[in-house]
Amino acid sequence: MSDLSQEEWAEQLEKDDNAIVLDVRTLEEVEEGYIPGSTNIDIYLGQEFLDEVEKLDKSKNFYVYCRSGNRSGQACAILNSIGIENAYNLEGGFMNWEGEIEE
Repeated sequence: MSDLSQEEWAEQLEKDDNAIVLDVRTLEEVEEGYIPGSTNIDIYLGQEFLDEVEKLDKSKNFYVYCRSGNRSGQACAILNSIGIENAYNLEGGFMNWEGEIEE
C-alpha cells in the first residue's frame, strides 16, 4: 500500500492505463459527490465488502479513497491481503479533493 498526496494520486492516476478508482464510502456520502468513473464498495458492509473486492481484477492498480483517508487506508490493507499488490490510498480523502467531481 502507498499513501499518496492529492497531487501524487491524481498525477499517477492520470498516467495509469490499468487503473480502477475505488470509493469505499457509504451511499449517503457518494450522493454528496464522487470522483467520476469510480466504483463504490462501502467498507462498512464488512463481509459483503470482502466478497465484492474478492471479485476485482487483481492485476489492476487500485486508487482508493474515502472521506478522510482512514477507511481507504484500511481498504488498501485489505486489498493487499487478498493479493492485490498495487493499492494507492488518497491521503486526506475526498473532503480535500480538488479534482473533478460528479454530483
